[in-house]
Amino acid sequence: MKFKITFLYLFVLVLIAVTGVINACKTPEAITAKSGAQLWGENCNRCHNAPDPVTYNDDQWDVVAEHMRQKALLTNTEIAKVRDFLKSANKQ
Repeated sequence: MKFKITFLYLFVLVLIAVTGVINACKTPEAITAKSGAQLWGENCNRCHNAPDPVTYNDDQWDVVAEHMRQKALLTNTEIAKVRDFLKSANKQ
């Protein structure tokens, strides 16, 4: 009986830990609600003057975005939105 109770407590603790990890990996709503233009304006101007979106072509923006994702510690969701915004300038 003691073994079953200990196992149950351990199972509950593991379940709580797994739930916490899963929730920690979710993108916060504050980020998902922002547009790529908002994220670009808020993040890219922190360290330097952000270039005009038409400065680079789509392939160049891919390289710039990956480099800046690492330097600015942006999430994959954030950089995808920024990249889509920047590339949209080339579609007009």
